[in-house]
Amino acid sequence: MKIAVVQTNPVTGDIEGNLRRADALISACPGADVYVLPEMFSTGFVMNPADVAEPSAGPSLLWMREKAKELNAAVCGSVATAVELFTFVNRMYFVEPDGTTTVYDKRHLFSFAGENQSYAPGDKRVVVTFREARFLLEVCYDVRFPVWSRCTGDYDVALYVASWPVKRRRAWDILLQARAIENQCFVAASNRVGEDDSGIAYNGGSVVLNPFGEPLTSAPEEEEGVAVAELDLEWMKNYRQKFPALADRDHFHIEQDILQQ
Repeated sequence: MKIAVVQTNPVTGDIEGNLRRADALISACPGADVYVLPEMFSTGFVMNPADVAEPSAGPSLLWMREKAKELNAAVCGSVATAVELFTFVNRMYFVEPDGTTTVYDKRHLFSFAGENQSYAPGDKRVVVTFREARFLLEVCYDVRFPVWSRCTGDYDVALYVASWPVKRRRAWDILLQARAIENQCFVAASNRVGEDDSGIAYNGGSVVLNPFGEPLTSAPEEEEGVAVAELDLEWMKNYRQKFPALADRDHFHIEQDILQQ
C-alpha cells in the first residue's frame, strides 16, 4: 500500500486555480494507491461558506472522481460543502477509482476561529476499506480529541487533512505522533503551506508516520510538494499481535447527540 500526502498552497476562493495546482502535483507523482489533500484544498479554510461552498456534486468532487479514475487510486481531502439551504459542512471525501465516494463531515469544529458558527458538525465516525486497508477519516481539529480517534481494532491507517497554522505547528507534530503510538496505526496527514487572505501563515508538516510515531516520509517545509511512503500492513498486524496494547484499552460509548445541542 503506497500513500501520498499532497501539500498545497490554496488561494482563498480560487477553486479553478487550486484544482489546477493540485492536479499538477498529483500528476507528477503517479503510482500511489491513496492521495491525501489538505483541508478545504480547493478554497482554503474559509469562514464564509455561503460565498464558496459547493453542492455535493460540485467541481472539487468531480475533479477528485476524474483523478481517481485516471490514476487508479483513491483521492481524499475536505471541501466546504452546502448540504441544504444555509447549511454547510466541512466534508471529507474519499473517492475510489470506480467513483465510489465515502464522506465524513468534520465533527470537532474549531470554535476558536468561529468554524462552529459557519458549519454544522458531523455526528458519524467513518472508516472506509480500500485495497484491504481500513482508513479512519479525520479533519484537522479532530486530532486533538483522542476518544474520537481511538482505534477499537477497526482501522489500520488514520488520515488527517488540515489547515494547521505555523503558530500551533508543534502541537500538530506531537498530536499526530501520539495518535499513531496510542492506536498502533499508520498516520498519513496532509497540511497546507503559504498564507491565507487573513494573514495566517502555514508551513506544512505533511507526513506519514509508522505505529511508533516515526516518520516514513514528509513533504518539504514551507513548499508545495508530494511525499510517498510504503505501508507494510502485515508488519503492523504482527506488531499489534505481539504487543496487544489495544486489547487493554478503555471501553466507552460516544453519544451521537451533538446535532441537538
